[in-house]
Amino acid sequence: MKLAITGKGGVGKTTLTSLLAHHYAGRGNTVLAIDADPSPCLGAALGFPPELVAGLTPIAEMESLIYERTGAQPGTTGGYFKLNPRVDDIPDRFTAIHGGIRLLELGAVKMGGSGCICPESVLLKQLVSHILLRRNEVVLLDMYAGVEHLGRATVDAVDALVVVVEPGSRSLATAAQIKRLAGDLGLKRLFLAGNKVKDEADRAYIAAHSAGLPVLGFLPATLEAQTADQKGEAAYTAVPALAEAARTIAQALETSLSARAGG
Repeated sequence: MKLAITGKGGVGKTTLTSLLAHHYAGRGNTVLAIDADPSPCLGAALGFPPELVAGLTPIAEMESLIYERTGAQPGTTGGYFKLNPRVDDIPDRFTAIHGGIRLLELGAVKMGGSGCICPESVLLKQLVSHILLRRNEVVLLDMYAGVEHLGRATVDAVDALVVVVEPGSRSLATAAQIKRLAGDLGLKRLFLAGNKVKDEADRAYIAAHSAGLPVLGFLPATLEAQTADQKGEAAYTAVPALAEAARTIAQALETSLSARAGG
C-alpha cells in the first residue's frame, strides 16, 4: 500500500498519516512514513521520542548530500547537474525507526516553487520516485496542500490520494482544487476522509460538498487528541476512538481499491 495524504493546512493530514502508520505497523507491515510538509511534525504525531526526531535532518537541508549526489550547490539554478542522482540508500541511512515505523523528513525547496529545476527539487523527486516504485513496504506520504511531490512517472505507483477535510467550506474548496491538480497528472484514485467531525450534520455537510469524491470515513472531534499531542503521545494509542476510526478508513479504502481492481 502506497498512499499520499494531503489537504488544506491544519485539517489533520498528519494526524491521519500517523494513525494509518500505526494501524499498518500493528498488522505486521513494514511502514515508511514520509513527512513532506515544509514544517515537519509527523514524528511527534507518531509518538517518536523527541531525541530521535531531533536527530533527523530534512533531506532538502542536507547541502553536502545534495552536492555529492547532483554535483551542484543547493540554492542554485542553471548550470549542469545530475537529473538522476543516486537515492537508493537515503531511506535507510537518514531515517529514524520507532515502534515498527521508519520516519523520513523530506523538507521543502526554499526557492523556485513546485516547478523548480534545481538540485534540491531534483533529488527530492528522484527520492520519492524511488520509494514509490522500488521499495516494498507500506508508504505513507504526508504531503502539503497539493500534489507537488508526485509526478507523471510515479502517479501510477500511488494506490490512492487521500484528501483530508474538515466540515468547512475552505477545506472542501481545497479538496476540489487538489482533485483538479491530481486529474492533470492522471491520478484518479482519490478519496476524502473527514476530520474534526462532531455529529451527523458535519458528516452530511462533507458528503454534500465532496466534489464527487468517495468519503472513506470520519475522525471524530475530540479534546483527547489535543491532550495526547501536548504529552507527546501517539493518538493511535492514546485515543481509542481515533484508532478505531482510522481502522474503518483503512478498511474502506482497501475494499474500494479491491473493487476497482476487480471491476
